[in-house]
Amino acid sequence: MLTTQERRLIAQPDLTSTVAREYVHRAAVSEVFLTGWAKTGTDTFTVSAQWPRSHSFYTPSHDVHDPMLLCETIRQCGMLLSHTEYGLPFGHNIGWSRVQYALNPQAMRIAAKPADITLHVTCSDIRSRRSLPTSMTMHIEAVRDDSLLAVASIGFNNYSPAVYERLRAGRSDAARLSESAPTPPDPVSRSVAGRRRSDIVLSPTQERWRWQLRVDTAHPVLFDHPLDHVPGMLLLESVRQAGLALEPSLGTMMPTSMDMSFNHYVEFDAPCWVEAEAVSSHESGARRSVRVNGIQGGRFAFTATAEMTDMSSV
Repeated sequence: MLTTQERRLIAQPDLTSTVAREYVHRAAVSEVFLTGWAKTGTDTFTVSAQWPRSHSFYTPSHDVHDPMLLCETIRQCGMLLSHTEYGLPFGHNIGWSRVQYALNPQAMRIAAKPADITLHVTCSDIRSRRSLPTSMTMHIEAVRDDSLLAVASIGFNNYSPAVYERLRAGRSDAARLSESAPTPPDPVSRSVAGRRRSDIVLSPTQERWRWQLRVDTAHPVLFDHPLDHVPGMLLLESVRQAGLALEPSLGTMMPTSMDMSFNHYVEFDAPCWVEAEAVSSHESGARRSVRVNGIQGGRFAFTATAEMTDMSSV
C-alpha cells in the first residue's frame, strides 16, 4: 500500500517556475521567460520558455506575439546556458556580435493561453580560455505546439571583469553611467514608430530617413537594471521602429526576419544616428526588405537588414 506521503506526491501536478533571474541577467522575475533546460547531447540542449499573452513592453499587435519577445528569449537562452552548462561565472559580461532570426508568422498567433515554447539549441564555434568560454554561437530552432516557430542564431563574446574593464576603458561603472545619461530627446510620433510614447526609441531629425536613437535609462524593461551602455534589445527595437517609419501608413508591418551585427558598444554620452532605407519590395507590397544602420562617433555601431511583413495579409 502507498503511504500518505506517496499519495500526496502522486496527486500533485507537475510544477513549473521560471529559471533563476540571475541566470538571464534580469532584476525582475516578471521579465524571465525561460522555465527550464536539459542537456540532450554534446553541446546540444533543450530550453523551455513561456510567453505571456500580453506584456507591458513586448506588446502584441494584430493578434500576434511581438517578434522582440523572441529576441529576448534568445538572449536569455544564451546567458542561461553560458552560466549553467559552460561554467561562466556570475560577474562576467556577455556581449553580442550577431543576431539572426526568421519566424513563422502563423505560429506567432496569440492563443487562449500563454505560449509554451521549446528551444532546441546547438552550440558551435566554442572558444575557451582556462576552461571558460570566451565566445560561441548558438543555433536555435523554436517550436510551439509541434510547429516550427522560428530559426535563429546568436553569436557572443564573454569577458571576465578584468578584461571588460580594459575593454571599456573607464566606462564600466553601470550605476554612474545610467544615472548621468542625458535626458532623452522627444520621440517621433506614435503613428510613425507604431509604439506608445514611452516605448519609442527614435527621435526626429531634419532628414527624413534619419533619426537620433532615443535612450531612456528609466525604461522599466529595456533598463531592468543599470547598464554601462545601450543594450542590444534597444538597438533591435530601433531597427523594428525604423522599418515601420519608412512607411508608417502600413501600420500592420512586423519584422519577420532580421540579421543584425554589433560592431561597437553604443554609449550614452554621444548621439547615435539611425539611418534606414528600403532595399526591395514584394509586388503585392505585403513584404519589403529594409537596411538599418546605427552610427555613433562617425563609425558603424550596428548594421542590420530586416524583412517587414504585412500581418493583415498573413
